[in-house]
Amino acid sequence: MVDSGNTYGERVSRLVGWGHWFAFFNIIAAMLIGTRYISQSPWPDTFLGQLYLAVSWVGHFGFLVFALYLLILFPLTFLLPSSRIFRFVSVCFSTFGLTVLLIDTQTYQSFNFHLTPVVWELIFSDENSAISADLQHLFILLPLIFAIELGLAEWVWRKQRRLSHKHIGRPLAAIFFVAFICSHLIYVWSDASLYTPVTSQRSNFPLSYPMTAKSFMEKHGLLDREEYRRKLEQKKKENVDLVSYPLEPLSFDRRPNDLNILIVSVNNLRSDSLNPKDMPHASAFASMNLNFINHYSSSNDMFGIFGLFYGLPSSYSGSIAVQGTLPVLMSTLQKQDYHFGLFSGDNFDDSLYAKTVFRGLPLEKIPFNQPDESKDEQVIEQWSSWTQQQANSPWFSYLELVTVQDFDAIHQTNPGKETPDQHLKENYELSVQTADSELSLLFKRLNENKLLDSTVVIITSNHGTEFNETKTNSWGSNTNYSNYQLKVPLIIHWPGRVASAFTHKTSHLDVSVTLLQDLLGVSSNPSDYSSGRNLFSEKPRRWILAGDARELALITKNNTTVIDKFGNFKVFDKNYKRQPDKTPTLPILMQGLTELQRFYTKSN
Repeated sequence: MVDSGNTYGERVSRLVGWGHWFAFFNIIAAMLIGTRYISQSPWPDTFLGQLYLAVSWVGHFGFLVFALYLLILFPLTFLLPSSRIFRFVSVCFSTFGLTVLLIDTQTYQSFNFHLTPVVWELIFSDENSAISADLQHLFILLPLIFAIELGLAEWVWRKQRRLSHKHIGRPLAAIFFVAFICSHLIYVWSDASLYTPVTSQRSNFPLSYPMTAKSFMEKHGLLDREEYRRKLEQKKKENVDLVSYPLEPLSFDRRPNDLNILIVSVNNLRSDSLNPKDMPHASAFASMNLNFINHYSSSNDMFGIFGLFYGLPSSYSGSIAVQGTLPVLMSTLQKQDYHFGLFSGDNFDDSLYAKTVFRGLPLEKIPFNQPDESKDEQVIEQWSSWTQQQANSPWFSYLELVTVQDFDAIHQTNPGKETPDQHLKENYELSVQTADSELSLLFKRLNENKLLDSTVVIITSNHGTEFNETKTNSWGSNTNYSNYQLKVPLIIHWPGRVASAFTHKTSHLDVSVTLLQDLLGVSSNPSDYSSGRNLFSEKPRRWILAGDARELALITKNNTTVIDKFGNFKVFDKNYKRQPDKTPTLPILMQGLTELQRFYTKSN
């Protein structure tokens, strides 16, 4: 169609009017596509939550599309006064935008987060993955979207004057403007009031950054910061229905075996410390029993114990602690009338035990009044006395030995001229040797009390310890996810099982599954109550899961991928050297991220 405007000003004026109407219909298209986000998000339970969802849906997509028009297309109105060229560019741009929005909805459905450059690169770098194929299929719609946009552009161009004469442009603009302002005002109030049905919708839509104004409100006397913090703590305590654990009630298919269970954690003991030189007694015990030599803790900090008992990644620990849910392993033992004997070399100084793992169970308090014996030795003696009082009832016992954890307190008898680094390592080796002598005392008491024929004995650690072997200035633990901080010993004495050395990868997440299945008679699928599997399953696994509340680490044969909660990732090789040009395979990433979401209850 020939432009009716003869002058540059008239052509620009008509293109501006056309652009506004073209943007309006694309807002409607974006809103329709945006309903996929609503269908994949929990439906708010309250009227205000539903009102916010409605006004944010209208206001956000209205603002997003019109802002892109103003930033990209509106300036081109003055640079491309030819209507045909400008409309063609507008059609191409809108087609691209709606296609990307469609892909983002699929990404949100699959991963529960929106597209970023990193996620885009990851998704389309693995052409053979099913997820990548599904997303690429969306590009089939691109010609259809282009044809619809082309027809829309021509129709709006022809009907522009008639649309303008209806005088509905300003009322429509007012609706979008009011919806946008209302959504942000509702969120400001909800954020300050900790109103979860609204604040939980913060990331429903892409490029959504709801306004907060706590500092402004505090400055003008509208918010009491101390009262806000008090409410925040109270809110955390009230939100107890956060995790469905287990996902389904456990089922049992056979009579449980009434063997006793003893779990021993030699805190901070790294895997390579289990050798005949430093730990001759423990090494000999391992050679006569089940030795898992490729075993990983589920965390590089104290929350390895959380994974050991719950079989879940550490990211669930906060919600579990608020709910007060015992590990499935412990609750099953309670139902099967096991007696509990829980002992620690520091009297369970870490709150993880009393508030989470052993919540409501009796923790033995030891006076440590024998100066000639180490605390761990006194713990073992107290435990030995306790076992002799258990008559014929099966029991579960946990021993936390802290000698290696407190290796800085070890004093060398003949200190040399070592550097501080060498001094730390030598102290650690001395503490390991001391822990081995303490374990020899434990083995002696097990024999004396005739417990080895009736007790499953598990010896492991909460996490390892690094002395800067990765050359990243990493010392101790909780600094990276290298083998030095994650690999720990796992020795199991299981009456009736033949001594073996297992080389397949195993995890702390597998321990509770194994006890529940092979000892306590549970027949439920492990995926209903754990992220692990049976220790004795030697089927190759694609990854081992570790991490903390902030990050997820996926350890594969050749790489370790560390992912944060926003989807940003770093890839390291077997020696924990950063590989900036490598990307993880999409199926592994997706499975790992799924494990971080699987047990959460989707509700507002």
